[in-house]
This record gives sequence, structure tokens and C-alpha cells, in this order.
Amino acid sequence: MMEALINAGGKGTRMGFSGIEKPMQIIGGIPVIARIVGAVSTAKKISRVLVSVSSNTKDTKRYLEDHGIETIETSGDDFMNDLHTAFSVMSGKFVFTSPSDLPLLKNYTVDAFIRFFDEDSMESAIAVVDKETVVSTGIAPSYTIKIDDKEWVLSGLCIMDREKTLNDVYLNESYFMTDWPDLAVNVNTQHELDLARGFY
Repeated sequence: MMEALINAGGKGTRMGFSGIEKPMQIIGGIPVIARIVGAVSTAKKISRVLVSVSSNTKDTKRYLEDHGIETIETSGDDFMNDLHTAFSVMSGKFVFTSPSDLPLLKNYTVDAFIRFFDEDSMESAIAVVDKETVVSTGIAPSYTIKIDDKEWVLSGLCIMDREKTLNDVYLNESYFMTDWPDLAVNVNTQHELDLARGFY
């Protein structure tokens, strides 16, 4: 079993101003953040879910707390500082982390990623999706990494050694390589939001 952190405190500037915080954008009748929390909290290998929020996401915080979801206030200005703030109130050796913009995420994908992670030999893991899968959804990746001469896109899902992260120790990375569509759609722009809505 593993604790989970969902990061929902960013400014979401790429989405553009709509008067609605990015985690609160509606997809299939419910906010994006509700879909992420639902997938993570019902995964068999997750023991606790904590969501980091900030002054950028006051409506998100209110929504989560109204639904009994545990939150922690962070700055929303610096990802690593926010990570440290959240990790400092968690207790597990390893933490599963997810962005708040993966509306297609499924609980069995979370479980598969955690099963892949070997606590005895790994310090961190990153879930990646092959570029072809991402492009097939209609998204043009802004950044890719090359592994074994193939291009991959970061999904945003990670597993990290909590104590070493808090001590600013560099973590050796392992890659969980998939072609799963539920990891391919990150909602950062209005175009990606429209694409995600098309799946529901």
C-alpha cells in the first residue's frame, strides 16, 4: 500500500482565463479533480489520498473539503517547494504522485504502475506514454524524452522516495512505459479540454 499526493495548486496559465480553476473544469458532468481523486482513491494499492492546493485554487479546495477529501495548503508558486510541503506531512517511504489534469486516469492504471515499482531496487519511477499514442488523441506533445531510440511523453504520474526527496537527494529514475490512452491526455489547454470532453 502507498500514500498518494495529487498536485492541484498550480496557476493553470496555459488554460487561459475562463473564471474556472483548471481542476474545476467540467468533463462528463463532474470536475476534473473529482475524476482524479476518484481513480486514485479507489485504487487497491492506495492507502491515503492528499491533495495539495493553494491560493490559486480556492474553489478546488472548497470543493474537496466539502466532499471530505484531505487537502494541504501550499504556495502554488514552486513545484518542488510544494512537493516538500506535502511530503513533510506524509509518512510512507514512497509516495505516488499525480497531476490534477489527467481526467481519463483509471484506478487499475494506478495499481499497475505501483505493481511495476520495486521498492527494493528503485528510488523513483515515471510513467511515460509512447508519442504515437499521444498524437493519436489529437494532442501535439510539447516535450518528449528518448528511451531506446523511441520518443516518449511524460504522463505526470510518479513514484518517489519521500525521505530522499525531502533531503534533496537525486533519485535514480525508472520508466514505466505504456501505450495507454488514459495516460495520454493531460488537460493544460482549452484544446486538450475539448478533446478530453470527447471521451465522455
